Parts: sequence; C-alpha cells; structure tokens
Amino acid sequence: MRILIKNSVFALILLAFLAISCANTSKQTSAYAGESPDFQLKDLNQETVALSSYIDKQPVLLFFWTTWCPFCRKELKVLENMQERAAKDGLELLLINVGESSEKVNNFLKKYSLAFKVLLDQDGEAANSFGLLGVPTYILIDRKGKIFFQGHTFPEQEYKKLIHSATP
Repeated sequence: MRILIKNSVFALILLAFLAISCANTSKQTSAYAGESPDFQLKDLNQETVALSSYIDKQPVLLFFWTTWCPFCRKELKVLENMQERAAKDGLELLLINVGESSEKVNNFLKKYSLAFKVLLDQDGEAANSFGLLGVPTYILIDRKGKIFFQGHTFPEQEYKKLIHSATP
C-alpha cells in the first residue's frame, strides 16, 4: 500500500511539473523583443552553425525541442508541413534539440522520416540565453537580428507579419 501511495504522489508531482513546463502551449507572446543572443552550435554533421551568419541576410525561425516531448512531436508535424513554404518565403528553419545526444536525435529523425536542419544544444546554453521555460518553443528573428516573437505554438500571424515586413 505504501508503495502505491508513493508512486501516486510521484506521478502527481511529475504531472504537475509537466503541466507547468508545457501547459501554456496555446499562449503566444512577443514580449521578448530585443536583440537576439548569438550562439554557435554543431549540427548533426558536426558542422558549426552560428546564428549571426543569418543577420542581414534572412529571417530565422528557431524551434527548441526534445525527442521525449509529446507537444514537440505535434509541432514537428506542423514544421514538416511548412518547410516548403518557409523556403519559398526565404525563412531559415533551425531546429534546436536541447540536451540530447546526436545519436538519439538521429534515431528519432530516422524513425519518423523527418528531414530537418537540426542543431544540438547539449548543455542547454543556447536555450538558457533565450530564457526558455520549456519546450516546444518557437522564436522568430527578423533579418536584423531582433526577436520578433517567442512562444510555444506555431505563430501563424506573426510569421505572416514577419515575412510581409521582410519582403522588399
């Protein structure tokens, strides 16, 4: 009986933690406007990618995620469906996996037949520099390097505004 009670309490604590970290998936915010912090991360081919290399060239959509997050999996499907549109709009998609090994991420991508440019933030430093409170998190950055939006679900309206403002 004691084990059952301890397991139930543990399960409630775990659910509360998950609810806090992922509950606001429908809320969007653009209160993070300001200069985007720069980072340099390795991709799955061990090549270094710097966010600053996109400044003055094109807007960027960062997507912070993990393989274990069910909300991330849902949002990955959204991103998969809009890859072609983003390319046409001149937007660079950078998916940033937080805290997992390249082997785990590669296996996940193969299992779900996903073809994305994925960067590895194994120590969480890039996620921390943006003040992330949980995953999934989208961050839209304009071509000048300013944060245009930060939130937990795909920002359709902000995306349209950003693309429209980036068009000459």
